[in-house]
Order: sequence, then structure tokens, then C-alpha cells
Amino acid sequence: MSNGQPKQPSDQPEQPEQPEQPEKPGPAEPSVRPERSVRPEPSVRPEPSVRPARSNGQWYPPEWPDRIRALAAGELTPVTPRRAATVMLLRDGAAGPDVHMLRRRTSMAFAGGAYAYPGGGVDPRDEHPVRWAGPARETWAARLGLDDPAQAQAVVCAAVRETYEEAGVLLAGETPDTVVGDTTGAEWERDREALVARELSFADFLDRRGLVLRSDLLGAWARWITPEFEQRRYDTWFFVAALPAGQRTRNASTEADRTVWIRPADAAAGYDRGELTMMPPTISTLRALEPYDTAAEALAAAEAQDLTPVLARARLEGEELVLSWPGHEEFTKIVPVGGER
Repeated sequence: MSNGQPKQPSDQPEQPEQPEQPEKPGPAEPSVRPERSVRPEPSVRPEPSVRPARSNGQWYPPEWPDRIRALAAGELTPVTPRRAATVMLLRDGAAGPDVHMLRRRTSMAFAGGAYAYPGGGVDPRDEHPVRWAGPARETWAARLGLDDPAQAQAVVCAAVRETYEEAGVLLAGETPDTVVGDTTGAEWERDREALVARELSFADFLDRRGLVLRSDLLGAWARWITPEFEQRRYDTWFFVAALPAGQRTRNASTEADRTVWIRPADAAAGYDRGELTMMPPTISTLRALEPYDTAAEALAAAEAQDLTPVLARARLEGEELVLSWPGHEEFTKIVPVGGER
């Protein structure tokens, strides 16, 4: 949901509430105002989330235990997950890279109040022929674990499109080795709104402006699949990218009430204190970003990241339900017959 740019000393004020609109699919930033970096001091931190339930800052809806029990009893048919993409947008700061995050409105049915990155579901039109630069679609298919190059293109296209729709940042240029430097102005905003409303496909948007999608500016980082007992399921690829020179992020999403630039380590510390709510893939990817000193280092490290899908498992052990994410023991939960623990 965001990348890097010069930073400023504190968080931007919360954006004014806007009329509620239908939720856009995706796991998961409208005033036009540059955002500020966050360096949480004891008195300056991202505003805490409102949580339905928590262990540290882990997002855990109160209806999950009943749905887990129903799944274990064979009374729940899992929903087929929808393909989605999200982008960890980075920019360099004095103490290392910052990541751009948004806080989902508490009214959202999925992960309301949780901090996340810009992202959303694949639009079927993302498979349409598109102006393309960077690794071949076949190369991306192999990297993403997909058999069909067209599907791989759709996932990459969704990552670039959603970053533009939600953060105003566009990973595209007039040539395969250039990037747009400024995406502000009334005409750009009309096109962005048309993309959000699905009145304009991303392929047509690029054609109209004579731009090519820069797939080489993205690095695939992780893949998480929403648990089988969730009502809204996504098969989500997480990407990393650096904020292009001359561009700036903004809260362009109707689903977010707040956006911040924050060091991954500081965001993770807020989660550990129980102050910031996040879904397991969000906090997991934040922790994975902590070792890197620059956005370029993180992007270079993407090639070595494991894209084996992470899918939560729920099993019965006596009178307890155990919810776990293989390879990510910190998120394990034990749900007794009487409720969560």
C-alpha cells in the first residue's frame, strides 16, 4: 500500500470522515495532502486502532471461534479465495526505510481498524493486454507460483493499479526505463476515480496516457491466503517497491481514515504493545523488512523471499480448537469451548 519519499518529522492529522462507500475487495489511503513520516516517541505515535479482540495487536474477529468450530464439524463450506495484491511502499529516511501504511475504517466489514498496505482484489480486466516493461509474464508466473502468464500479469497489474488508486503512486513510465514524476492534477484525478469506479480498465488508462507498466519496480515478497473459515477470502501476493522520485503518497482511499509513513520496527513495536491492530501477514512482513537499511536493499532482497502460500489451519485437540499459521508460531491461538484464550 505504499513506498518511500523524503520524510518529515511527524504524522499527518487524521483525515476528515467521508461518506461511506461500498468496500473494495482486497486484504488488504481523500484529501490531497503530503503525508508525514512517523518516528514514534513516547508522545508521538500512530493513533491506536479500535480492536474487536486482540492478542498483542493481532486482529481477531469475535465470530472466528464459532466459524472455526463449524468448519471442524463439517458444517461450513470454505469460500474460494479471490486473487489479490498489496504493496509495501518504501522510502528512505535517516534511520532506514519507512513503509507507507493505512488504517482501515472501523466500519469496514473486513479488518476494520487494522493497519495495512495499499492493495485490493484483481480486476478480471487486469488480464487484458497491457503495455509492459520488466521481466516477462512467464518469468513472473514462475515467481508467483502460477501456471498462466495472463494470471501473473493480472496480479502484478493489480498491485500497480491498487497502489495508484489508494496511494496516488504510479509505477509506470513513458518508456521502459523511465517513471512518471508527478501524478497530481485534475486530469490524473479523474482517471484515478474512473479506475476506482471500474469505469476504466488499467490497460486503457495506460494506453490513454502512453505509459508502460514497470513490473521491474516491484519485488514479490510473500503470499498469504485468508483462513478457510473466513467469509471474505483472498489469495494475496505481497510486493515491495520504492517510491518513485518526484511522486508523493496521499490518502486516496475511501476505506482508510488515516495514513502514515513509519519505520517497520516502530510499527512492529506498536503492535507488540497492543496499540496497533494488524492481521498476521501485515506484522509478519513488517518484521521481515526490519533488517534492511535502504529501500533499494529491501527490493534487492525480494528475489530470495519464500513465496510458499501461508494458510491458517484450525484443528480440534480435545476440548480445544487450535488456530495456527504454519511457520509463524507467534500467531497461534487456542480456543476453548468457552471462548478464546
